[in-house]
Amino acid sequence: MKTCLKTTLMIWRKKDIVLPTSFSLNGVKDGGGILVSKLEDENVPERGEWANKFDFILSLVGLAIGLGNVWRFPYLCYKNGGGAFLIPYLLTVILAGMPMFLLEASVGQFLRIGGIGIWKITPLFKGVGYAAAVMSAWLNVYYIVVLAWAIFYFIVSIGTDIPWRECNNWWNQETCISAYARKNLTCWDDHALNTTVCELNQSHIFPRESLTDPVREFWERRALQVSSGLNDPRGFQWELVGTLAAAWIVCYFCIWKGVKWTGKVVYFTALFPYVLLTVLLIRGITLPGAKEGIMYYLYPELSKLAEPIVWIDAVTQIFFSYGLALGTLVALGSYNKYHNNVYKDAMIVCGINSTTSFFAGFAIFSVIGFMAHEQGKPISEVAESGPGLVFLAYPSAVMQLPLSPLWACLFFMMIIFLGLDSQFCTMEGFFTAIIDEWPAYLRPRKEAFIAVVCFISFLIGLPLVSQGGVFVFEIFNFYAASHLSLLWLIFFECVAISYGYGVDRFYDALKDMIGYYPTRWWKFCWCYFTPSICFFVFWFYIIKFTPPTYMGIEYPLWGHIFGAFMALSSMLCIPGYMIYLVWIQEGTWTQKLAKIGELARPNISIEEIRTGQPCNQTTSV
Repeated sequence: MKTCLKTTLMIWRKKDIVLPTSFSLNGVKDGGGILVSKLEDENVPERGEWANKFDFILSLVGLAIGLGNVWRFPYLCYKNGGGAFLIPYLLTVILAGMPMFLLEASVGQFLRIGGIGIWKITPLFKGVGYAAAVMSAWLNVYYIVVLAWAIFYFIVSIGTDIPWRECNNWWNQETCISAYARKNLTCWDDHALNTTVCELNQSHIFPRESLTDPVREFWERRALQVSSGLNDPRGFQWELVGTLAAAWIVCYFCIWKGVKWTGKVVYFTALFPYVLLTVLLIRGITLPGAKEGIMYYLYPELSKLAEPIVWIDAVTQIFFSYGLALGTLVALGSYNKYHNNVYKDAMIVCGINSTTSFFAGFAIFSVIGFMAHEQGKPISEVAESGPGLVFLAYPSAVMQLPLSPLWACLFFMMIIFLGLDSQFCTMEGFFTAIIDEWPAYLRPRKEAFIAVVCFISFLIGLPLVSQGGVFVFEIFNFYAASHLSLLWLIFFECVAISYGYGVDRFYDALKDMIGYYPTRWWKFCWCYFTPSICFFVFWFYIIKFTPPTYMGIEYPLWGHIFGAFMALSSMLCIPGYMIYLVWIQEGTWTQKLAKIGELARPNISIEEIRTGQPCNQTTSV
């Protein structure tokens, strides 16, 4: 055994072996393909490694810190009891977020292969790898649309004034008036109409509830040119088609040369948003009403903790913002040196992620407090969720700032960079998983393969930039890569490593990499806490399921069927592959079923897993 281990390490350090994704032991087949050894095929290029440790950490930061930190976390805080939301949030971070972040990054570093190939350690669960690749593909298609919107806003903000200030544009309606000017309107109760009416332009009288806002009209009637619903796609919004194409081109050139190039790009894309966020925070806290906004953000409403939805929001926010279950963390970790202290890196990045979310809340709610002060409204009426926070709330606040175009450009530049590094890191995870699965065919043609996939993804995403595209976007956002499908994947991923491969064996692998055993706390999380959280939140979500809507418009049945198809396209990979793997085993059905235990936990050593060669065979270098 000692000789085998010594030989294995010699091969590993000289990079003479490309990890296999399958093996056959005692007549048990794992159903995967065999990767080609460098010793056998000199034409297969090397995978590459991070140039240095800082490249890896910044890539993790770029992945984990994205739009969710800016638009979703602050909103969830005030929606779910302000400072009280930090209780379920931090508990979820400790019990599920950090354990899974560590697990994914470390298993990638241990096996040094993508999100599909890692499942050779427990072949029965290889469907988790395929499911993650499918979910990642869906996410890549729709997440980049937010970048297209931000690029559009950035371009139109360049000028002497922002275009959403006035109501005299071709896209405005006659009921348009700025929210900041409404407090100066002449309004009275019309008892005949049983409503309050207001006089506009000293000539037109409209019910107050029918008044529209130039910021919202710019978003809906100019930027998106929204149709009447999912059944009314109309034509493309060609400006957004152009910005979507630009976003795909930028992402392609960020990853086309592999991780050594990506590692350099993130030095700018991961760090520059912090500069912009700090600038916006300093400006925000100097505005009138900022204190009230921040107090609203932080005020603990402890009674909210009794509501189950608060805990569901905490779980889904952590899983989505940490970039879990997409194979991306596995891919980024796989380019590390084997003895890198991935444990310490994971703890650092998780801390940075949650701190950034909290920090972003101050920047955003100082501005929202200013909006409420200027409009004379309660803060609850001006705060928006999701895209509304980015494309409605902040553009509205910018109207009241001196040098409005400058602040608008800075804000949307920050959104672009926050989304950009999350996008191309997710793409890197997808391409690493696919290319590592078939390296002899794809690695020599990596740049062309990435270009083809990016182009196909661009074509698939075109309906999202049609005039009915925002409705399609919400279907993608609700079904494709969040909520049920995300919980489902993380549950099986955690169970596969903890009970399939074995948590004690995985701890031995961690010690082999970093030189010591981490605290036993992570064992308890992987075996009990994390899968339990996923299980109960999954079923509670089904019980309390509410179909998505947008602008108060309900979706037709076929829209929900398409959404269910996207969700099931990843979720069914797991049981589907299990059935396929049992099916291809030799023997009768009784004999096939008897092999399930070995398919879940193959009787092979760490050395055999890493090299793909039985240790009783002589290996030459």
